[in-house]
Amino acid sequence: MESQVRGGTRWKRFAVVMVPSVAATACIGVALAQGALAASFSVSGQEFKVTADELHGKGFAQYGAIDSGYTLDGKKTAHAVAVSSFNTATITNMCQSVVTPDVPVLGSITLRLEAGGPGHEQVQAERLYIDVDDLQADATFHGIDIGVAAKDASKGPGMKGNGEQANPYGFAQQADSADLSGVKQTAWATTAGTFKLSGLHMSLHRGDGKGIECY
Repeated sequence: MESQVRGGTRWKRFAVVMVPSVAATACIGVALAQGALAASFSVSGQEFKVTADELHGKGFAQYGAIDSGYTLDGKKTAHAVAVSSFNTATITNMCQSVVTPDVPVLGSITLRLEAGGPGHEQVQAERLYIDVDDLQADATFHGIDIGVAAKDASKGPGMKGNGEQANPYGFAQQADSADLSGVKQTAWATTAGTFKLSGLHMSLHRGDGKGIECY
């Protein structure tokens, strides 16, 4: 079975949303650039933006969950997300950015990471989980099943566990594989068994918005 989705996609409509992203931390980014390693990270209560030219994923599953954390001023926060998971994924020309606002004297500062661009191997990930709340992309899903219970989604790597706030009997969907292009997304957290970034470039920029963030 094969299904195509075109244009904008929003989690509030419970549509299929997915695309990997990498956390905005310099030390983790440099380590990942040197080789594959286990990675689990979030951006304390902040959304981060991700773009990619192409994504190919094998063994996909998705279910609803709640992400909890803290804002930059220490207040507790919670967000409804779609946890999108892959057994393996490859990504071409990935960009990720996160903004820290109101830095004294400097104003807003954007941290931007890029990897898998021209002249470099694709970004590679295994056992990848992305907590996302908005996605735009052109997508094709192969062997898709919609409406299974989260605990019964067997094509992907399984639910995260470890205290994850998700209903194992809630709505889920899965597919043998997926191909996405022209990806734009916002996410709250990423977890991966391994994440390898070829040609990693990290940069800091004053300001935010179009031309500074990934989109």
